[in-house]
Amino acid sequence: MFVQDAARSRMHRFFPSILTALSLALAGSGAASAQPAVFRHAVAEAAARDEAVAAFYLERDYDAIWTEADDAARRSALLAVLTRAPDHGLPATRYDAAQLTDALRNARSERDRARAEVAMTRAFLDYARDVQTGVLVPSRIDPGILREVPVRDRRAQIEDFLAADPAAYLRQLPPKSVEYALLMREKLALEDLIARGGWGPAVQATALEPGESGPQVVALRDRLVEMGFLRQSASRSYDAALQRAVQAFQLRHGLTADGIAGPGTMQDINVPPEERLKSVIVAMERERWLNVDRGARHVWVNLTDFTARIVDRGKITFQTRSVIGKNVPDQRSPEFSDQIEYMVINPSWHVPRSISTKEYLPLLKMDRNAASHLKIIDRSGQVIPRESIDFAAYTAADFPFSMRQPPSDDNALGKVKFMFPNPHDIYLHDTPHKSLFAKEVRAYSHGCIRLNDPFGFAYALLAPQSADPQAEFESHLSTAVESVISLAVPIPVHLVYFTAYPTAKGGMTYRRDVYGRDARIFEALTDAGVVLDPVRG
Repeated sequence: MFVQDAARSRMHRFFPSILTALSLALAGSGAASAQPAVFRHAVAEAAARDEAVAAFYLERDYDAIWTEADDAARRSALLAVLTRAPDHGLPATRYDAAQLTDALRNARSERDRARAEVAMTRAFLDYARDVQTGVLVPSRIDPGILREVPVRDRRAQIEDFLAADPAAYLRQLPPKSVEYALLMREKLALEDLIARGGWGPAVQATALEPGESGPQVVALRDRLVEMGFLRQSASRSYDAALQRAVQAFQLRHGLTADGIAGPGTMQDINVPPEERLKSVIVAMERERWLNVDRGARHVWVNLTDFTARIVDRGKITFQTRSVIGKNVPDQRSPEFSDQIEYMVINPSWHVPRSISTKEYLPLLKMDRNAASHLKIIDRSGQVIPRESIDFAAYTAADFPFSMRQPPSDDNALGKVKFMFPNPHDIYLHDTPHKSLFAKEVRAYSHGCIRLNDPFGFAYALLAPQSADPQAEFESHLSTAVESVISLAVPIPVHLVYFTAYPTAKGGMTYRRDVYGRDARIFEALTDAGVVLDPVRG
């Protein structure tokens, strides 16, 4: 979907009259180098419940940084960005600019001024954390979000701010990624679109095909016109132009691009802009969680998109379809970042214990020769003959064996796996089950990421360190023996989950919330004070 960015100017809202009046009101307080004892005691009292804030003011002998006349530039810069906090999808009530302005303007005593002083510092720290690294703690929202958020030290944050130009420092706090800026642009545009009535009524038909005509075809045409996929037309038939528009919509939304508005496509066409806005707000929060150097060259696996990409300096240089974990407990693919260190060619599959005990042990109890492709391994690493084991004597809790599938054409990992050692036992790998890649929704694994073109992926990874990466890879493959190729330079890999994400050309793509994680994130953001439409309240 593409939305016009008519609201871009709202990113620059500012209230000079309020700030000017506030500066004049505070000018009368003077700029004494030593604060009155009442002020100092009140600051100590107000800051006491926040260790970082209390230590900061103690070291400064409780000197003010916001409420003196010569603090006007710092004060004005903070109030300006707090006023614009909703543009970032942040909970503006957490650092209410209007309330802070009132507290400063209405301060009638040194105690009042001290409370306003500390409130400003807390608002700065809360805003700085939220806009840099997110409002939420990811792992508290969903156990599958294992991302480590790069939270900055609060004490260092305020010291750095004081040493810098206030407005410039605050401008550099949000993520610098192009994607974040484009998501913010889309957020503002969607809000304006919603205020104007959205994309019009939903299409009532369950499905429509080329050649059909009638009022629902007109409704489909009108909706695609409003979305920007089709030019205005008086046609009432599902003609070639409409088919191309449907196909363009499908391509932008990760659907099978056949130009037919089937049930799945129609469901996505009828998603209201309010739901798309939620996706964008959540995506901005996710971008803040990822506010780190992702690597000039990195692997980007968007779970909702069912793809794995290699990105070189912002350009996608390799892409393949992927299969992710099933949407059931303990099998959903997690989100985290790591580094691919090596690849294993002709790998053995060491069956995870959860699969051994939950899936294979019940089969072996019924038939000791079941799953004959697996070797039974004891704790010393020796292969144990099946006939010597009474499988019925064991439960999942006390089963003392592991299972391994040797390298083979039907090995569950295929011919290669890409390793970024992690405690979650997640990696990227080949698979003998190629038919799954033809499906639109590809959530079938036990959690690891299966690749449709693992050999091409291997060649691309080896290209920076090999004169002939294909020949090097195939020399290992042809032995049919398990072997390892290490990457000379480990490559960052990011397993992410974006249901809204911009294309390289600035258009917006949307995907389905496969695991329901975005719904939980938006609910948590709402609980934190984020509102869906700050324009209309």
